[in-house]
Amino acid sequence: MAQKLRQHREIIMALLGGVLLVIAFLSEAWGSPALTAVFYLLTFTVGGYYKAKEGVLDLVYDKSLNVEILMIIAALGAASIGHWHEGAILIFIFSVSGAMETYANQKSERNLSSLVEMAPGEANRLNDDDSVTVVALDELNIGDRVLVKDGERVPVDGVILSGQTSVDESPITGESMPADKAAGDDVYNGTMNGTGSVVVEMTKPNKDSLFQKMIRLVEEAKENRPPTQQLIEKIEGPYVVTVLVVVGLMLLSPFVFGFNFEDVFYRAMVLLVVASPCAVVASIMPSLLSAVSTGARKGVLTKGGVYLEQLSKMAVVALDKTGTITKGEPVVTDIMTADEFDDRDVLRHIVAIENQSSHPLAEAIVRYGDTHEVHADLEIAYTESITGYGIQAGVNDETWYVGNEALIDRLGLVKDDFIKTKKALQQEGKTIMFIANGKEVAGMIAVKDEIRPEAKQLIETLNERGVKTVMITGDNDQTAQAISEEAGIDEWISECLPEQKVHEVERLRETYGSIAMVGDGINDAPAMAKADVGIAMGSGTDVAIETSDIVLMNNLLKNISMTFNLSTRLNRIVKQNLVFSVAVILLLIVTNFSQGLTLPYGVVAHEGSTILVILNGLRLLKE
Repeated sequence: MAQKLRQHREIIMALLGGVLLVIAFLSEAWGSPALTAVFYLLTFTVGGYYKAKEGVLDLVYDKSLNVEILMIIAALGAASIGHWHEGAILIFIFSVSGAMETYANQKSERNLSSLVEMAPGEANRLNDDDSVTVVALDELNIGDRVLVKDGERVPVDGVILSGQTSVDESPITGESMPADKAAGDDVYNGTMNGTGSVVVEMTKPNKDSLFQKMIRLVEEAKENRPPTQQLIEKIEGPYVVTVLVVVGLMLLSPFVFGFNFEDVFYRAMVLLVVASPCAVVASIMPSLLSAVSTGARKGVLTKGGVYLEQLSKMAVVALDKTGTITKGEPVVTDIMTADEFDDRDVLRHIVAIENQSSHPLAEAIVRYGDTHEVHADLEIAYTESITGYGIQAGVNDETWYVGNEALIDRLGLVKDDFIKTKKALQQEGKTIMFIANGKEVAGMIAVKDEIRPEAKQLIETLNERGVKTVMITGDNDQTAQAISEEAGIDEWISECLPEQKVHEVERLRETYGSIAMVGDGINDAPAMAKADVGIAMGSGTDVAIETSDIVLMNNLLKNISMTFNLSTRLNRIVKQNLVFSVAVILLLIVTNFSQGLTLPYGVVAHEGSTILVILNGLRLLKE
């Protein structure tokens, strides 16, 4: 309760000032001048405390003038010529407006900072004798065993050693359904354990955990300010000085031209209010924080509002292939054997041989064998890698080979029966491997890294927006072409090393304009850093995540489309706010000099516009 009061104390003080204002009005109606003066002074003091404090601190420590100074002068000026009630109304409405702006910023920041509050501070470390010691996370080391009980947050990134449970991973993945976990499965710091206790082996130090990285990204997002906001903050001081100079010249005019001093003074106080750029200043940051907050809630972390603001302006999006457009997990798609060989026997040989390797293609073949109940049950006498070609193995007193077409050519074996099929499969973007004994080719197997189901939808959505899509990959041109055509990508660039990817990003920028780069690997990091906006997959390498500007924590490509839409809405709302707030200021200034505006109406119109732009920005929380 006390914490809530502290969070809302500014609005409480503003409302208390309003109560005192009502009492002052009643006291004035009852004809008690002394009591009325006391309540008006209390209204000024209580209602204006926070805004006056903000203005004075900026003036003293930053040597800068801001809108709060204009309001203080206007309110005191109105009181000095006997318009106590108008000055008090100004203080009340200005304080309520300021409190609402503070609340709006706090609400957006709370949505972001809620991640920080989820981070566990301690863990149940299992000792060698299986006793439990509660320790701070920073005291844990890689390899330590941690007991995670029912209903506790997982305190570390690690792998389950024993036990079964279900884990709510929504803070990391955005998925609302709990994920079933058992021995061998990964778990992440900050996720919520469900119905079972598990023992987890820590695999990353706390500072490098995925959750801590998310927190660092959130902190960066809160501190980063876009160029538009920086420009407004830069000109706020000179603008306030200009308004004060104009007011000063107005106050001198009665002595030069013989105008009525009280009328001119009143107009000057109204000008101080209506010319104040409150709404302009509030046009951007509440909107920006709301957009960043919405992205974070959906699993998209932005390291700064500037990147979210820029994203919808991208002319081209470059995408890495493996792990971005494709799943990064090759699967066997086709297998073909020579007529004189038994299909199942050939598969047994290739599964047994590839079971000796940890290469992704080998793992795909072993998985395929498991699916078809063909296991690595042959005795392998030895294996020997043939660099650039494949692998040689001794199987049941025979020598067998698994490798690329160049290996078969090197062995001088005939493969004519497979050539036509091989070419057709390669045109589909598949990688071809042959299996042979020392005498003849026994079979051919095709492996492909499948396209993510959502990749086609993303490409289609970007193309509809008029954004050009380009795939940049280290794969050969035939595979790159097949994957690009299947995904609907406009252009592909193949056989790129990391430094070549950087060159291609620079070339694309020169050709089309601003560019975003999407990737997940160490080899993508230089290109992501060179792009105007770098987007990393949350499952990517640490280097890619650290280099990027936006991180897709749940790896959903559709969230790129969502972020583009969010960026478009953000820019549209900011433009609406700026045009509206500037138009209101100009209209009120003109009305003031035409003698048609009283101070209370000026206050209501001016502060009302500030409240409206804040509320307009908060609409981004409803994405």
